[in-house]
Amino acid sequence: MRLPWAYRTVMTAGTPAVRWWGRLRVEGLEHVPAQGPVVLMANHDSAWDPVVVGIAAAGRRQVRALAKDTLWKNKAVAWVLDHMGQIPVSRGRGDAAALATAVGVLEGGGCIGVFPEGTVSRGRTMKVFSGAGRLAQAVPGTPVVGVRILGSTDVVRFPKRPRISVTFFPPVQPEPGESALGLTRRVVAEVRSTAPPQLPGRAKAQAKFRQLVAEHDAKRAADPKAG
Repeated sequence: MRLPWAYRTVMTAGTPAVRWWGRLRVEGLEHVPAQGPVVLMANHDSAWDPVVVGIAAAGRRQVRALAKDTLWKNKAVAWVLDHMGQIPVSRGRGDAAALATAVGVLEGGGCIGVFPEGTVSRGRTMKVFSGAGRLAQAVPGTPVVGVRILGSTDVVRFPKRPRISVTFFPPVQPEPGESALGLTRRVVAEVRSTAPPQLPGRAKAQAKFRQLVAEHDAKRAADPKAG
């Protein structure tokens, strides 16, 4: 499928600059299916994460990320986001229109990027939302790829250049009877628990997510219908 000219223009101009400035290192890109629907589920430590994920996957997939609508207040940023195909989401009230757009992208064999923490966490333990898991379950057969982003908080700390790394994990499928929230927690727990010590709040976040996953598994064991 030929990508929109505007997307190709933005990525052609922006990718080399971001890769150079951010000293971007990408690992595991082969885990992202080259075609067909897929949901990329990433940690969210910086407002730059939607751009970072899109550039990390450039050349393999166009990532249409769900991003908070406040990023569109700046006209220049809005132009870039629009031409990267990003989807604005109104936080705080389930944005049915944004979710419907994302489902449509998946049904068309596209790639959706989501940040289950819903807002920039900067490594802190955050509540995760089930919308990411619901997207994967909305289109049968859609795999979920966990994405770990490190270093994006340092993007604009001039004159210091950041060291950004993006790691794509092997894809997973929803388990039989697994709830959308359970799927989301499982992927987020994997992303956070494998993060290196320099990730802010890593130890606390790892322990918290392990606790959440254990509680969810215990609930499912006691009542399979509870999901």
